[in-house]
Amino acid sequence: MEKKNIDWANLGFGYIKTDYRYVSNFKEGAWDAGVITEDDKVVLSECAGVLQYAQTCFEGLKAYTTEDGKIVCFRPDLNADRMVDSAKRLEMPVFPKERFIDAVVQVVKANAAFVPPYGSGATLYIRPYMFGSNPVIGVKPADEYQFRILTTPVGPYFKGGAKPITIKVSDFDRAAPHGTGHIKAGLNYAMSLHAIVTAHEEGFAENMYLDAATRTKVEETGGANFIFVTKDNKVVTPKSDSILPSITRRSLIYVAKEYLGLEVEEREVFFDEVKDFAECGLCGTAAVVSPVGKIVDHGKEICFPAGMEKMGPTTQKLYDTLTGIQMGRIEAPEGWIKVIE
Repeated sequence: MEKKNIDWANLGFGYIKTDYRYVSNFKEGAWDAGVITEDDKVVLSECAGVLQYAQTCFEGLKAYTTEDGKIVCFRPDLNADRMVDSAKRLEMPVFPKERFIDAVVQVVKANAAFVPPYGSGATLYIRPYMFGSNPVIGVKPADEYQFRILTTPVGPYFKGGAKPITIKVSDFDRAAPHGTGHIKAGLNYAMSLHAIVTAHEEGFAENMYLDAATRTKVEETGGANFIFVTKDNKVVTPKSDSILPSITRRSLIYVAKEYLGLEVEEREVFFDEVKDFAECGLCGTAAVVSPVGKIVDHGKEICFPAGMEKMGPTTQKLYDTLTGIQMGRIEAPEGWIKVIE
């Protein structure tokens, strides 16, 4: 298929309308067959459940062109599993895992002309999402839902390389104990907007959220999980019931153990010990790993030995190995790569 006439090398990380999207509706207790459509408009009642009580969840994954020219997705089964967990927690109907993966395949195939070529640094971002669609005025779950998948070509998250960022310890809480921090609910991101806008106004790239109960343990940033490296080259990731289980983090842990032979600890990470780590990064779908050079805690600076010029050496190896797997340069573990065409 002939690719669209897009300046792939200069794409930003934003929305560009593609030709097709996937839509399925849940009514009278069942999902319909679902369709691929050119219509990008969502028409809702003014009283739709999603508009009144924020009953919505979403996922994010990417399609790539590999070195040998195939179009692939990275571990869509885990996105499907996570959306099942989100739906259950929000009292929404589960969109079946097999149908989720099939819908991703359908919509990527339909938009194959928008999948950037290998070596361009760009990818096709895929956004599955679900929301309550019928009128709801009492505080209760909706009765009808819509599941959709949109796609958009995006450039690399970092232009000109992944320079270490400076973040701050937030005065706000991201998630309450026993709340919704462990699922990908839209409401989690709405409540984080004021905190991130405030951080940006103060000159910081992101927030470090501590646990709401004791404010002594590291959780996440709201959009990414943390990954630390100790001075003796051990990989450490925070563990908490209110952290979103990042698929990228899970993959990096496997890469650290099985590809790089590193020791890995998934455990509670106390903020007091952060100053003793050699490297720090944020991991997620968009950038894979964003290196952190400095954390500011109310005027007190924690500067990592890896510095502010480039990724630390272990973080760089993790990044290179995982992106190599995604792009087909390194052999992937069984089941990690879903070939679209």
